[in-house]
Amino acid sequence: MNDKENFITIIEKLINLTAVRLSDDVMSALEETRKNEDSPLQKAVYDSYFENFKMAVEQNRPCCQDTGLLQFYVKTGTSFPHLDITAEVLTEAVRRATKSVPLRPNAVNYFDNENTGDNTAERCPWVDWELIPSSSEMEITLYFSGAGCSLPGQAKVFKPSDRLEVIIPFILDIVCGQGINACPPLLAGIGLGHNIENAASLSKKSLLRPLRSNHRSPQGAQLEKRITDALNSLGMGAQGLRGNRAVMGVHIESSARHTATIACAVNVSCYMLRKAVIRFKNNLSYEILSHKGIDL
Repeated sequence: MNDKENFITIIEKLINLTAVRLSDDVMSALEETRKNEDSPLQKAVYDSYFENFKMAVEQNRPCCQDTGLLQFYVKTGTSFPHLDITAEVLTEAVRRATKSVPLRPNAVNYFDNENTGDNTAERCPWVDWELIPSSSEMEITLYFSGAGCSLPGQAKVFKPSDRLEVIIPFILDIVCGQGINACPPLLAGIGLGHNIENAASLSKKSLLRPLRSNHRSPQGAQLEKRITDALNSLGMGAQGLRGNRAVMGVHIESSARHTATIACAVNVSCYMLRKAVIRFKNNLSYEILSHKGIDL
């Protein structure tokens, strides 16, 4: 098998893994939220969650019927020898995985309004690139972006006179509104930046951070905790029913802002947060960082 075929096969298998088995940090967070629910109804919902996870692994089938659209976040060394073929490899792996996993075909081009049937289409799969100088390795984070968790996404730019406090009711309104339909407990991703597009990008990337990690700034970490506590005081639990934990956590990613703007974007993930992280060396040997002890 040549390097290109080997690369495609590895990514195809990674897609299969991500569709079937949640990452270690997500499973741990869900076990913790289950412990904090005390109603019989909430315990029954969580029992069904974990029974579904078990059956998905046993039968090697996707753990959610909406396998979403696939997004790849690529941190690549400028000296990674397979960089030129990576985009082609990712697209072909998605095409093959749609049949082999199988994945539900979800990709619809806007203007002909036709499903392509293989989850590849205009700028699909979505690939986000970050270059790492003087490195010959590549790290790829795969994310399954389903419809339920994408629908609540919103972004808004506020005046700085509103102060940072203004984002809290904005976030609460989103989670209490459409977020209730996104299969709680959720992970709330918040991007703070200077305009719509950079705040939105940061909000999605915040979902890919390991759960229980904190913002690098003590003030940012404190705001994450404050919003988490506020959301978990809403009286909402799994599946939007009455409970104690609306969210598994809140992640904030930020950039500098313009003196005259406070831009805030919110993305949420449902409890079925399907992500995987793989790191390649220059010879395509790899390590899976998100699922310990798993070999593709």
